[in-house]
Amino acid sequence: MNKMTFGISFEKVAHELDLTEDLRQILLFEENFPQENYIDVTACLTKIRTAGSYPEVAELKDLRKSIRTIRELEHFFRKPENKEKYKTICQEFTRLQYFPFLGERIDAILTKEGTIKDSASAELKAIRQEISQKQVQVTRRMQAILKSARQEGLVDPDAEVTLRNGRPVIPVATGNKRKLAGFIHDESASGKTVFIEPGVVVELNNELRELEYAERREIIRILVHFADDIHPYVGDLLETYDSLGAIDFIRAKAELAIQLKCVKPVLGRESGFVWKHATHPLLYLSHLTEGEEVVPLDIGLHESNRILVISGPNAGGKSVCLKTVGLLQYMLQCGLLVPMSENSEACLFDKLFIDIGDEQSLENDLSTYSSHLLNMKQFVRSADEHTLFLVDEFGSGTEPALGGAIAEAILEALNNKGAYGIVTTHYTNLKHFASETPGIINGAMLFDIQKIQPIFKLSIGKPGSSFALDIARNIGLPEEIVKKASEKVGSDYINYEKHLREIIRDKKYWEEKRMRIRKVEKTLDELYSNYSTELEDIQKERKKIMMQARDEAQALLKEANRNIERTIREIKESHAEKKRTHDARGNLESYRKQLNDSELQPDTYNKKIRELHQAGKRLISHSAEIRELKLHKESEKAVNTVKIKVGDIVQLIGFDTAGEVLEANEKTLLVAFGNMITSVECNKVELSSPGKMTRSKKSRTLLADDIQRRKLNFKSEIDVRGLRGDEALLRVQELLDGAAFVGVRNLKILHGKGNGILRQLIRDYLKTIDYIRSVSDEHADHGGTGVTLIELDM
Repeated sequence: MNKMTFGISFEKVAHELDLTEDLRQILLFEENFPQENYIDVTACLTKIRTAGSYPEVAELKDLRKSIRTIRELEHFFRKPENKEKYKTICQEFTRLQYFPFLGERIDAILTKEGTIKDSASAELKAIRQEISQKQVQVTRRMQAILKSARQEGLVDPDAEVTLRNGRPVIPVATGNKRKLAGFIHDESASGKTVFIEPGVVVELNNELRELEYAERREIIRILVHFADDIHPYVGDLLETYDSLGAIDFIRAKAELAIQLKCVKPVLGRESGFVWKHATHPLLYLSHLTEGEEVVPLDIGLHESNRILVISGPNAGGKSVCLKTVGLLQYMLQCGLLVPMSENSEACLFDKLFIDIGDEQSLENDLSTYSSHLLNMKQFVRSADEHTLFLVDEFGSGTEPALGGAIAEAILEALNNKGAYGIVTTHYTNLKHFASETPGIINGAMLFDIQKIQPIFKLSIGKPGSSFALDIARNIGLPEEIVKKASEKVGSDYINYEKHLREIIRDKKYWEEKRMRIRKVEKTLDELYSNYSTELEDIQKERKKIMMQARDEAQALLKEANRNIERTIREIKESHAEKKRTHDARGNLESYRKQLNDSELQPDTYNKKIRELHQAGKRLISHSAEIRELKLHKESEKAVNTVKIKVGDIVQLIGFDTAGEVLEANEKTLLVAFGNMITSVECNKVELSSPGKMTRSKKSRTLLADDIQRRKLNFKSEIDVRGLRGDEALLRVQELLDGAAFVGVRNLKILHGKGNGILRQLIRDYLKTIDYIRSVSDEHADHGGTGVTLIELDM
């Protein structure tokens, strides 16, 4: 797979698109897919097929890197979960073969830095040890000579040993060159310094050079032996590297798709397409660097309207529209993903004819119009129902009346052949022809009449005006010239252009009106849905409140009965009136019986509850007065009999919370209840056991430990791809609950793109959560709309 070609086989193109889409998803969502070291070593493998040949050390280093990449790829493609998610590409490269012995053999020869190891052979180790010894001897001898030369004043005090032609030398002033015996290897640019290799170290350096030659010969012998070892496997290795090259090619297409925000459209076998939000890739990159937005293109051709005639003002985007269609169709049939909406529908054409630009030729004696006619001749001769033709400025380049007539005849011939195509034109006769001929439809590039500037949007169904007179008037052409031109062109043409402008204006108005109506309908639908949901919630809450109120009423009755019993006992002890107690208890019993034996309406029920509350309060108040008096007397006794001191464990009367006394006065105490320190009256507390204090602390400790444990185990990211809607929402709810409990603010949900259904379902649910601060898409490089980021308001 060394080049990309225009494909017409549906199965082949669809397969290539599936491969690219799989790898695009992998690059976006998988972290363990290798991203580097796709190195082509086929030249090295081919070379070592010849007996006696060997790889260079750098080639061996590249071979090791690429072998590791092959190992990671094989591991990725063999994983069962990856086979399920990325079926096409895993099946394509299921035979990718990794050779473990090859990596082990290279690791035995090369260091991590990519040099030959000393342990590659015993001979190499001995040679390198001898080289090291010789280098030490040369260094010592050179340092001794340099020191002596400094003392004799033959060299500068700061002179050092340097290298010239791979030999160690001493820089000596030219006037002293004969005072130091040795060989002159070089001199400075000024000629004032010569570089001398002392004669006493020449022999040592010669021996060192011979050892270096021996080292090189031994390395070559090791590499030849390595080549002989892998020679039987070179054929299999070449096949493996062909697969590695194919993966790298698909990876390049996938990275391009990510950069251009490309997708795989719905591919059909029948001719015709419907593209939504298509963009010109080069225009997108250009605008991206300038920080501008590209106006997307919505366009479609089908059996009933196979040919589109686009008209409109100059610089309105007609040619860009044409080039976008041509480039995206070519990209698609070359197996590349295309920048458009995922729900776009595409098809394949057997032939793609394009006539854009000026093809005049001095060598062939062709004018612009002649070159166009030659192209039209080929189009008419070869076109069929599986052909897409694209022609810019159809019929231009010659006398308008004849050019328009010839263009109309050619367009009719192409229509009769059943071909699909798009042409741009300013000719009025072609606009009329398109509106009257089955199979051909008009289209217009929209124009803002108020601002006198193009909108760069394509509208299909009506022809467009050139707005030549309006543009001429807007750029400042004298009004008398504009009027003169209007008179010359005639009232019929002016009226025609006027009607076109009115149609465009009305269409724009009704489109805006329709958009406003859609927004209002959408808002109403949302309000209806919200109100319905709120009504259901209110009804559920109402039932819940009624049940809660019923339970509270039952509890209140029980409490009232207990108070009655206490009241009776206390009244008896106080010699109070018995009849009053009997009457109060009878009233409460009747209310309780009425509540249990009848189904009350909400209003009646609420009224009875209020009455019951009031009666209970009166009775409780009556008994409370007696109890208060009794408690007061008991507390006075307790103060007199029990002395509370610092360090005692106490609890508030009627409560279970225990605390430690920090300070004790005659009437007040300073008590620490957990982390809270407060002052209380002595008669409001009683002595408690230390066990209560311990249980309280233990409870708080267990709660803190539980929160800490949940924080450590909590994961702020979930993957809901492949789940049903209810399962996904349950996972999202669990994520939000856990985050709120442990205090995590930033969350991530990986739901994929697909048709966007799961993403929309999750986004709608998130709108109902009131403690969510923001919801956004991930950066395009990390998943884009396939990942939702959540920030909680905590």
